[in-house]
Amino acid sequence: MSQGQTLTSTAVELHDLVREYGSRQARVRALDGVNLRFDRGSWTAVMGPSGSGKSTLLHTAAGLERPTSGRVLHGDRDLTGATERELTLMRRQDIGFVFQNFNLLGALTAEQNVALPLRLAGHKVSMSDVRRALVALGLGDRLRHRPRELSGGQQQRVAIARAMVTRPAVLFADEPTGALDSRAARGVLALLRSMVDSTRQTLIMVTHDPAVAASADSVVFLSDGRVVDRLTRPTVHLVADRLAALEA
Repeated sequence: MSQGQTLTSTAVELHDLVREYGSRQARVRALDGVNLRFDRGSWTAVMGPSGSGKSTLLHTAAGLERPTSGRVLHGDRDLTGATERELTLMRRQDIGFVFQNFNLLGALTAEQNVALPLRLAGHKVSMSDVRRALVALGLGDRLRHRPRELSGGQQQRVAIARAMVTRPAVLFADEPTGALDSRAARGVLALLRSMVDSTRQTLIMVTHDPAVAASADSVVFLSDGRVVDRLTRPTVHLVADRLAALEA
């Protein structure tokens, strides 16, 4: 457990969260009064039609974007009033993020990319831990390959290993299996399930795939920036039916 992590049962809370973009003449409300609570040690999938606010929710909850109004709490800490330096420290110590476009550094090898957040946080880097994370994701033979030498699916798995190696209290993931084939996706989902169950880390994940969402403990559905439904103990068929109803 990192220094900033608390023992409360709630990992993340969103209170009346609003996020707007654009000028007064062309203002878009991407999030419209969202209220959500994510318990520690839980896995939540976020779904909804295109443009429903899924990625904005993820970025705002992770402190990557500032809300227009409302509050974002991580345990007993309010991100809304945090300084940029405080947010940077939190992202290095307690928050992990898997980006849809990988965000790997082209000059670094796979293992150097994975080790980077540990170095930035000032932690002693155990290369055996770094390699173990990559091996667990099927990249044991790609440790010294640079991003341009990897397929899109392999780059995504490096990005997942990089986010997981710091063992963040909360891991945010934007379509973490989107670039993976079905076999690799199953392996990643099993690894994420183990992470949540064994270390009580919290996972909040955007996905469009009902089969991926069915691996989560619950599914939150967004439409037009609002929470319109929530499903516990999801199955593929239940998730697909709810999503189809929203997209109709």
